[in-house]
Amino acid sequence: MTSMSFLVILVCAVIIITVDAFPSTVDGPFTPVTAPLDPNLNPVAFDLPESDPSFVQPNSKFLPEQISVSLSYNSDSVWISWVTTGCCEEDSVPLDPNSVQSVVQYREFNARTRNKHATGHSIVYNQQYNALKKNYTSGIIHHVQLTGLKPNTLYQYRCGDPSLSAMSRDYYFRTMPKSTSESYPHRIIVAGDLGLTYNTSTVLTHILSNHPDLVVLIGGFSYADTYLANKTKLNCSSCKCDHNGTSSGCDSCYNGRESYQPRWDYWGRFMEPLTANVPTMMVAGEHEIEPQTDDNLTFVAYSSRFAFPSNESGSFTPLYYSFNAGGAHFIVLNAYTPYDYSSDQYIWLENDLRNINRSETPWVVATWSLPWYSTFKGHYREGESMRINLEDLLYSYQVDIVFNSQVDAYERSNRVYNYTLDQCGPVYITIGAGGAGKLETEHVDDPGNCPDHSQRNSAGSCSFNFTLGPVNDEPCRLNQPDYSAYRESSFGVGMLEVSLLYNLYRLVFK
Repeated sequence: MTSMSFLVILVCAVIIITVDAFPSTVDGPFTPVTAPLDPNLNPVAFDLPESDPSFVQPNSKFLPEQISVSLSYNSDSVWISWVTTGCCEEDSVPLDPNSVQSVVQYREFNARTRNKHATGHSIVYNQQYNALKKNYTSGIIHHVQLTGLKPNTLYQYRCGDPSLSAMSRDYYFRTMPKSTSESYPHRIIVAGDLGLTYNTSTVLTHILSNHPDLVVLIGGFSYADTYLANKTKLNCSSCKCDHNGTSSGCDSCYNGRESYQPRWDYWGRFMEPLTANVPTMMVAGEHEIEPQTDDNLTFVAYSSRFAFPSNESGSFTPLYYSFNAGGAHFIVLNAYTPYDYSSDQYIWLENDLRNINRSETPWVVATWSLPWYSTFKGHYREGESMRINLEDLLYSYQVDIVFNSQVDAYERSNRVYNYTLDQCGPVYITIGAGGAGKLETEHVDDPGNCPDHSQRNSAGSCSFNFTLGPVNDEPCRLNQPDYSAYRESSFGVGMLEVSLLYNLYRLVFK
């Protein structure tokens, strides 16, 4: 588990300051650094077996499991989500979502007040298995919104159906601070591509030990799409997209449109010690696409299992949305949904940026899965079309920092705009080595790795990848680009800390 440290000062003027040994972006641009590869590090992650104790379903079919807390748009509201009855056998009759109540009992921690009650809604989803001609039917998924909460306050809660004596044990969460220029969550964990591996277990322990106030997870959750419905593990590392955006060598992997949905249930149970107590925001990536066989629906499991502030932020879709965490405004985007100038996503993004009150939320953080500024060989410039469409918008509204995953490595950029060093551009951080996949260890500037834009890795999402747009030819790079400040091949997560210092704001990224 590696630690990375970084400091960003929210100014475009040249003010040089160094605090607590953290360099700031106004000290930069920094000379590019590539960390040496640890010879003892195994770059391959191995999945946890189905026999792992954390995957076991509760004895009572009505007892809540896979409990999670997510933020609404502002600090006065959160969502509580959970599943009852676990997952169902393939081709079983779908459960009736109304057969179990969705109730949350909650109160301020240690307050001598009676519990408040909130009710919500429940859903069930199906995932079609083409090859086996069968369907997966989920358990009953519950979502309840708690409103009228106090900012920066610890709450105690239980969820379930009291009429069936099927309530969970007590859990706890803390609301976000009120949105002001001087109030921030103490510590935010940012991680991508966790999966369900032995490395994920180590990463989860590390996250819990750091007691975060908020967690942002960027794509690659259950990795259910890397399994066939018969539980066979796939190896699609050789899948490539040609210049027409079609796949080669991936028919047995992704074009069959299969996935093993119970791994979503395993992931929910595995992550519950974190997600039931710490607000956790989900950002969809490539592994969450999971296209249906007949009606071409996508992102069904992701959209059904988690709650999002989509309506509150005006997007009305879980694929892109925004929320406030104290004085930081977070924008979640999607690389696999149209983002051209006439798209709903672009129009929503421009409106969201326009309406940010920088006196209340001076920091603006954007996140999506596929990186624009990664110099690793895997997924190199796959996000170029998205960058061409959206970068000017993010730059003109002075977005401060961008988090991505997808590439299984760590990389931090200098402030950059259109591949040119620019002190008013965002800092881009790729944090895609949360435990799953195989570490990226090769760079485009390594000998023999000249980019071939007719063969771009796309992990099988060719027909759904809107990022495969025009890419300008470029000469073979001989050195690490100047916009790349630091890169490292290692598993780990990021800790983002925001504090007030000399009336300037800083983000410390470890």
